[in-house]
Amino acid sequence: QVQLVESGGGLVQAGGSLRLSCAASGSIFWINAMCWYRQTPGKPRDLVATITSIGRTNYADSVKGRFTISRDNAKNTVHLQMNSLEPEDTAVYYCKQEVLTRDQEVRDYWGKGTLVTVSA
Repeated sequence: QVQLVESGGGLVQAGGSLRLSCAASGSIFWINAMCWYRQTPGKPRDLVATITSIGRTNYADSVKGRFTISRDNAKNTVHLQMNSLEPEDTAVYYCKQEVLTRDQEVRDYWGKGTLVTVSA
């Protein structure tokens, strides 16, 4: 079993910064892609950023130049550094990690989400 725990969300003023973290634990052999999604009420969950096992990154157009995704393989952790935050960034942010387990199965695991609120 694999569990993900997110942290770092909170309330920040427009123009400020937050750093989200997501640590995975359990029966992990290797983690392929690590991703951050976000969701607001009544809307689909949108992909924000992805980082592959070789460090290749992709970002949603709305966050390019402001957000940076990174990973620490030794700690099974992915981070999302969010700068120049805007009210439109307000959402619940979810972490997803594609895990190769010790049983040699590839599965997606999700965190429970952390709320980011950006005031005008």
